[in-house]
Amino acid sequence: MANSSQARKRARQNTKRRLHNISQRSTLRSSIKKLLRMIEEQDATVARQAYREAVSRIDSAVSKGLHHRNRAARLKSRLNSRLRTLVN
Repeated sequence: MANSSQARKRARQNTKRRLHNISQRSTLRSSIKKLLRMIEEQDATVARQAYREAVSRIDSAVSKGLHHRNRAARLKSRLNSRLRTLVN
């Protein structure tokens, strides 16, 4: 347990931030899974919409510091290539 008041406050903040990050990461993963499900179902119009939502959530995760920008770029590229195979 933290001894100083600053350390106790920092522990409280870390707990709050960890819970918030878990929630943000979960919504990101859910949107990616939704996109992959739409691609498997061969539903191009819904898949395009799901792609836009997933990219938005990925960019949001980068701005919040949950993911590195290069990882986000790689993820968006891979999702886009899967979407292109469905459209073509």
